[in-house]
Amino acid sequence: MSDPRGQIKLGMFLRPAGHHLAGWRHPRSQADAGVNFKHFVEIARTAERGLFDMLFSADSATANAVFKDDALRRMSYVAWIEPFTLLAGLAAVTTHVGLACTASTTYEEPFSLARKFASLDHVSGGRAAWNLVTSGNHTAAQNFSRGEHPAKGARYHRAREFARVVQGLWDSWDDDAFIRDRESGIFFDPKKMHALAHKGEHFSVMGPLNVARSPQGRPVLVQAGASEEGKELAAETAEVVFAASQTLADARAFHADVKGRMAKHGREPDDLKIMPGFFITVARTRAEAKEKHDYLQSLLHPEVGLALLEQRTGLDLAGHDVDGPFPELPPGEAVSSRATLIRDMAVKDNLTIRQTWERIAGGRGHFEFHGSAADVADVMEEWFTKGGADGFNIMPPVMPGGLDDFVELVVPELQRRGLYRTRYEGTTLREHLGLKRPASLHAK
Repeated sequence: MSDPRGQIKLGMFLRPAGHHLAGWRHPRSQADAGVNFKHFVEIARTAERGLFDMLFSADSATANAVFKDDALRRMSYVAWIEPFTLLAGLAAVTTHVGLACTASTTYEEPFSLARKFASLDHVSGGRAAWNLVTSGNHTAAQNFSRGEHPAKGARYHRAREFARVVQGLWDSWDDDAFIRDRESGIFFDPKKMHALAHKGEHFSVMGPLNVARSPQGRPVLVQAGASEEGKELAAETAEVVFAASQTLADARAFHADVKGRMAKHGREPDDLKIMPGFFITVARTRAEAKEKHDYLQSLLHPEVGLALLEQRTGLDLAGHDVDGPFPELPPGEAVSSRATLIRDMAVKDNLTIRQTWERIAGGRGHFEFHGSAADVADVMEEWFTKGGADGFNIMPPVMPGGLDDFVELVVPELQRRGLYRTRYEGTTLREHLGLKRPASLHAK
């Protein structure tokens, strides 16, 4: 039976060789995935065959230099094709799947970012989305001539103004501004061009943007922060949130919290889709799925697992007994929402340090599950129908193999239950997600 709220939305979280840290070592992955464009084309086409709403490419402005050398040399996610360039290429070999990628409000400028994403929306026929991040990795500052990484509060303060400027620039032109009348020689109507003339605390941007208003009106705005600042920014600006929750109860609380903040910003709950990350290992039977999961875990080197845990929590675990209890987090603003989530998980399940890094090696704090297609669909259906999610950001353990498994096994099961589309009914990402095409700020 289909849910009265509609159908499950699906994002495919793109990680070159897969989401498990040892994924690149698996025989069903592509070891050189980060620089193999043909591999990305295969993944994008598989996601489109699976009728995904979008594929999403995360990014970082640093080569993960926070990892210690012994662990860093074992990491596959240190060098990869820059995601905006990648998505522009994938736009030419796909026709429906949405194309989302990360760009930082801390280390980008609003005009250039607005121009790039508006252009991608044109190139793709209305499938572009910007994942707004403030950059959580302090080593990024060293790549942009900055002495130090700004504090979280300062980053989010800048991000709010940044988002307003970008959205304003995307409305630089009315939809019918360009006449292009050869006979009269009139190319555009000046009354339908709008200079932004923004002067704020962080930015002074005149405009207008030198890209016409895009097919979606504005590219879809995605956000992923779970801190108080992140949730408030999402309620104010985001149209999709990629969330991280370990339990249905946590997911429901987050869902209600963020959507409950929207009214004060003049927004309706349906203007935002919340899509928790799901790290899924699926097979034809539970036993086979567990065997797949266990084999992947066996490829994880302890140095990598420990380094991941330190990176995600900000803790220095040198000298700790890795088979002992997980330590307390330091108090203060520097502790991220993801670190708190991991600590709470370790305490709740009485995990050792080693067990904790094994638990997050794939999902990095997102929900992890292995089972048959029916098992996976049961969990997704429960989260969806009980108010924990509007959809999911699927995180295959290895690529392309793990994505192939999901499309072959889980998608038909969701379709059988009436929870998922059987064909694309629109062409733009907004149409896939059930989001309104926004009116221009200058519409009368």
